[in-house]
Amino acid sequence: MLRALAVVDDSADVVFAALKVALDGGPAVLPLADIAGGRAAPRTVSSRVALVVQSSGSTGAPKRVALSAEALLASAAGSAEALGGQGQWLLALPAHYIAGINVLVRSMVAGTEPIVMAGSHFDPLAFLEAATQFQHPMRFTSLVPAQLAALIATDEALETLRSFNRILVGGQSTPQRLLAQALELGLNITRSYGSSETSGGCVYDGIPFTETTMRIVDGEVELGGPTLAEGYLGDDELTTKHFYTDDSNSADVADDSNSANADTSGRWYRTSDVGSIVDGVLSVTGRLDDVIISGGVKVSLGAIERVVTSLPGLEDAVVVARTHERWGEVPVVVCTASVVLEEVRAVVGDLLGPEARPAEVIVVDSIPLLPSGKPDRQALCSR
Repeated sequence: MLRALAVVDDSADVVFAALKVALDGGPAVLPLADIAGGRAAPRTVSSRVALVVQSSGSTGAPKRVALSAEALLASAAGSAEALGGQGQWLLALPAHYIAGINVLVRSMVAGTEPIVMAGSHFDPLAFLEAATQFQHPMRFTSLVPAQLAALIATDEALETLRSFNRILVGGQSTPQRLLAQALELGLNITRSYGSSETSGGCVYDGIPFTETTMRIVDGEVELGGPTLAEGYLGDDELTTKHFYTDDSNSADVADDSNSANADTSGRWYRTSDVGSIVDGVLSVTGRLDDVIISGGVKVSLGAIERVVTSLPGLEDAVVVARTHERWGEVPVVVCTASVVLEEVRAVVGDLLGPEARPAEVIVVDSIPLLPSGKPDRQALCSR
């Protein structure tokens, strides 16, 4: 059976209203930042699909992820349980990305009115103004690291930030230096891990939601449970590549050292992330697709970026790959602060080995960002 698909603009009130209808069995919804400029969408989708999310494309071509109402509601329930209850949310993220959509869905489930930050781009002062509108004692928001850093750097923000019961931070790896600073300031920070394919974050501070399962297979993080997407709209090949059913409950991939939440049979999503699970806590260390071969040695750009962003003044740095006549590919640091290359190379080399040492530091006026707040890595690679 099929159901209609409504393409709507990404204004929060429009998406909120359309989601209410979709979760009640009405037409599925596809929110887009630019309806006129977006590629054509089908008029109908599977009856199980309630929402289609177009991914950011921060590491490649955007994909359209199809999610059921059951998955979205399971995500909202898991989040409420992990956060200690339901409350009111402040929306500071675009409403066409899953993190922003989740703020709206959680508000629906909680029966509270979401507070929407004014403006089309993140502004710390607009965020603080929006935060004055809370009417519920339980206060939540969801941010990307760049937004959190901007708020911490705003003198008048600290008291407001401390008033939140929980601030979710996700969308990309949070620099350890930023996380430590936020915790030292007394902020209630939770690192959220997940993607559109898992209805957003389903692992908080390394711990999965009650019904979420996770395991490591050949170094790759795999996630299972009720929040998984139906697949990719109009791309059966990509769906088959990333989603599969495992009926084996195989002990050799499900021992205590690399799995969590027991039963490993069922449907799984291959995340393309590299990580480990120790005592039931997940640590993500990089991306399968961010590994380059430099001089015949595998080098993780994500691992280098975590080291670089821990250095003073380099919290916004991004590490990308460049072709090199001798080594094939080399890591390059792009940042907004002047830094001595040899100092960066020394720190990275000591921790990750000589092959990981950046070949160059490129200083720019600002790091180009996608609307989601993530670095636009494709734009950086073209510099």
